[in-house]
Amino acid sequence: MQTDPAAGPADGLVVALDIGGTKIAGALVDGEGRIRVRSRRPTPAREDGETVMGAVEEVLAELAVSPLWESAAAVGIGSAGPVDAHRGTVSPVNVPGWRDFPLVERVHKAADGRPVTLVGDGVAMTAAEHWLGAARGHDNALCLVVSTGVGGGLVLDGRLHPGPTGNAGHIGHIAVDLDGEPCACGGRGCVERIAGGPHIARRALESGWRPGP
Repeated sequence: MQTDPAAGPADGLVVALDIGGTKIAGALVDGEGRIRVRSRRPTPAREDGETVMGAVEEVLAELAVSPLWESAAAVGIGSAGPVDAHRGTVSPVNVPGWRDFPLVERVHKAADGRPVTLVGDGVAMTAAEHWLGAARGHDNALCLVVSTGVGGGLVLDGRLHPGPTGNAGHIGHIAVDLDGEPCACGGRGCVERIAGGPHIARRALESGWRPGP
């Protein structure tokens, strides 16, 4: 666990969770967007759903050791998708053990009953960029996540637009090559299958590239 002791008063504190196919990151974040305490674990993406949830619970437990934990009013989750924000479930393509997994219910319990809001990780990133980052001051923006997977989020007319389930802007599983490779989502030639980090590395290795010493 890492702590920023020089950040000043911790007003408007919330718990933030970023859940992806490679890592699970958690933080206590104040009302100015400053990370006050952070924790992370590797995502056991090829294990069963309960093992993945166990890693989430470990991150929350480590944050709970901080004296600031008691001041946190709520939990926000940005998860790899697809997500169903209305039902509080997630089915990340790169975490096969989670299919319609009741993440909001489980985090609500693990976070001592705090209210929980779930969005796709691309939507969460877009909200942050519109508030404090590259999309600040712009009425319309498409922000992209290119990591283990590929996702995104939309700002339209100055407002975040997550859509009815929280997946608007999630471009990773749009088919761009109908004769392309099969994707874990069941489609073929998806953006994520071409542009996701592991697939870029895989194709480079297949073409003869080798990492340096």
